[in-house]
Amino acid sequence: MNFSRIVVAVCLCLFLIGCGFKLRGDHSLPAGYEYLHVQAVQSQAPLKRALLKRMEIHNIGVIEGTQYDKHPYTITLHLAPEKLERRLLSVFSTGQVAEYELILGVPYSVRFGNNDMIDAYFEIVRDYQDDPDQVLAKSRELELVLSEMRREAADRIIRRLSSQASVTK
Repeated sequence: MNFSRIVVAVCLCLFLIGCGFKLRGDHSLPAGYEYLHVQAVQSQAPLKRALLKRMEIHNIGVIEGTQYDKHPYTITLHLAPEKLERRLLSVFSTGQVAEYELILGVPYSVRFGNNDMIDAYFEIVRDYQDDPDQVLAKSRELELVLSEMRREAADRIIRRLSSQASVTK
């Protein structure tokens, strides 16, 4: 009985390894690429800062300046300005806004080595409850929500790089 369980477990592990399964928390560059170069319209854009911080946490090599042209195994990521929209969800009986839906649109382009640019876009959505009696606390909460949304966007970009690289090869 134990032998059959071991055989099933080994076969399952071999199947997962063979199909290319990777744990979701494994953030690394695709095979064959050594560096990532990040460009943004604004040099200190909040999304670019969040992305560079997440890359540092996951030990992803970054090339700054114009050195990326000299490395053929470099992924070039161009961040367009993010788009933040607020959609009204509900109002108080006084007519003041009670709840918003925050939509962070993230457009970017990516180039793997010397290939053509690939344009991509995704959105991150959060609900945000507003309280006119606590303006200072709610403005700080809004900053934290936006920071969390940018961090999630950075993680999503890093995850997508690996899947897009397999399509371009």
